[in-house]
Amino acid sequence: MIDNIDIAVAKREIEMASILNPGPWVAHSYNVGLAAKYIAEACGMLNADKAYIYGLLHDIGRRNGISALKHTIDGYDYAMSKGWKEVAKVCLTHSFPIKDIEADIAKKDITEEQYQFMKHYLENIDYDDYDKLIILCDALADKQGFCILEKRFIDTTRRYGIYPFTVERWNQTYNYKAYFEEMIGTSIYTLLPNIESCIFK
Repeated sequence: MIDNIDIAVAKREIEMASILNPGPWVAHSYNVGLAAKYIAEACGMLNADKAYIYGLLHDIGRRNGISALKHTIDGYDYAMSKGWKEVAKVCLTHSFPIKDIEADIAKKDITEEQYQFMKHYLENIDYDDYDKLIILCDALADKQGFCILEKRFIDTTRRYGIYPFTVERWNQTYNYKAYFEEMIGTSIYTLLPNIESCIFK
């Protein structure tokens, strides 16, 4: 049991959320969870079940419907209402490779109160290995499966556009990749099944 939630409960949450708001985010969430699990297992120092749950639930805020940045605070609020404090943190941090609310590519479809809360929250926390892992895995998985970072970066840039901080976000994600690769002693791509078949889809 991690953060008062186990894998079975996490999967039920995704199933219920997929009924409320079906879409490609559901398959993406499963793939992020698997990527996080595989990398955590290889690291040895991380809890693979915990990583899997965090990956599954990082986008749970999308249960509320189609949204942009709002899904992060919606996920945080929902997880907190369940008593899942650690899950709530990942729901909010996963969209911010750079720990700055202004360095996000999504439309700020949030209230001023939510903006101020998120700004203060990000400024006053430190990212742990699970925050870094889910940020990385969010960029390693799409609805089809696992993919190299460059594919995901191009996909999101085509959808959201280019910003002054775009390359800085990419570089920080590469830093997280290097961090975990140093920990496991090999490329993270070797841990993700069928990744080559996803490169040119």
